[in-house]
Amino acid sequence: MRRAAVTIASAALVALLGASARADQGVPIAVDVPLFTISKSENRNQVQYVVRVDEHCAPLTGAPIWAYWRMIELGPSRTAPLLGREQRAYGIEGQQVLERGPEDAKLRLVLRAMPSRPIEIQTGRSPAGTCVASSTMLVAGAPAHLFGVYVKLKWPVGVDYLIIQAWSLDGSHVVTERVNG
Repeated sequence: MRRAAVTIASAALVALLGASARADQGVPIAVDVPLFTISKSENRNQVQYVVRVDEHCAPLTGAPIWAYWRMIELGPSRTAPLLGREQRAYGIEGQQVLERGPEDAKLRLVLRAMPSRPIEIQTGRSPAGTCVASSTMLVAGAPAHLFGVYVKLKWPVGVDYLIIQAWSLDGSHVVTERVNG
């Protein structure tokens, strides 16, 4: 048991030293910035969409947006990848980097479940110096900053309706739209 603990501690130290060495060698450091979540009526777990950016808050790769499960039912920091069978409901149909600046970028995201509702992603730096991103889409007929989608599932299978939730562009109020399944 003690030997296993020493081995794990050694591996963690090597990983930490390796990470700082890579940062010192000019390898870009990736940060995942949250975009929005999808929750469903079945349980409290959520699909979290993020954009991976570099230290300048610009997308790190040509396809920097990805999604994973936040397994809240198992614990606040538990995560899991999306399964193949879940791609139709939660997967990404397409993404494109539209503009890339030295410390910001504009991207377009299309979800498989809502191909007629493209989402514009804007990355940049907050006044506090951290990387931030906003997700803008049409909600109730007007552009708004998306933060969540609630899916009411239908028994035995399917979607009854979606509730899209977003902040108005001026941030003064929440905009919601119900989309029937």
